[in-house]
Amino acid sequence: MAHSIDGFVFDLDGTVYLGDRALPGAVETIATLRAQGRRVLFVSNKPLEPRQNYAAKLTRLGIPTGADDVITSGYVLGYHLAREYPTLRYYVVGEQALLDELRGHGLDIAGEFDAQNPKEVIQPDGIDAVVIAFDRTLDYRKLNTAYQALLNGARFFATNADKMCPMPGGGIPDAGATIAALEHITGRQLELLAGKPSLLIMQVALDRLGLTADRCMMIGDRLETDMRMGQQAGMVTAAVMTGASTREDVARMERPPDLVLDGIKDLPEALAALENSE
Repeated sequence: MAHSIDGFVFDLDGTVYLGDRALPGAVETIATLRAQGRRVLFVSNKPLEPRQNYAAKLTRLGIPTGADDVITSGYVLGYHLAREYPTLRYYVVGEQALLDELRGHGLDIAGEFDAQNPKEVIQPDGIDAVVIAFDRTLDYRKLNTAYQALLNGARFFATNADKMCPMPGGGIPDAGATIAALEHITGRQLELLAGKPSLLIMQVALDRLGLTADRCMMIGDRLETDMRMGQQAGMVTAAVMTGASTREDVARMERPPDLVLDGIKDLPEALAALENSE
């Protein structure tokens, strides 16, 4: 390392906390970084809550955080679509928080076609684009509507493409499953991904930090999203083994992360060794 790392981008689920509990050392590690004058930002692929809710959760867990220190895939998607495709009408496979987020960016969000039988061919009149997100309320009506709209030529966007969301005791299906199903049955391919590993979300993060990528570190539990995105951006990367990935997964990587840690608690010591290595 020719210089110190001044900015840190942390994934949340499986990295900083799991469920409603901070992971061991998370509170102390982030407090240490802040006390050293380093910038800290939190990035989540989950579009289930507004940024202020994630900030409130972190604060409740002992990590004081404001909404401006949190970036979600839903926020990035709304920010991008409002600038690039502001006149489209969107059908969203997602939960209420995401609908509110996208409407907050001035986007036109279609409702459900309740007058039509979800067990038959739904006529998706007026839908210009389909947005797929992590949706725990997913049902056949939503899947059928998205399917018909994509067959009719609607654009194909998503907040995130995670296969599963880490939870205490295991994980639950995430947006990647819905995307894969729709790609399979329509023959279409996703056009735009807002969340990790897309560089869209990382560019927003770097702009917020006000730093170049080489002065920042990405810390996360997912190799295919967190580590891939950090590497593509030119950041230093640190993988933690408290979420979706294992050391066996790391061993199979062509390009492993710069640091592989048992958990976030090991970051300060590993960071000191890394910065003093040259």
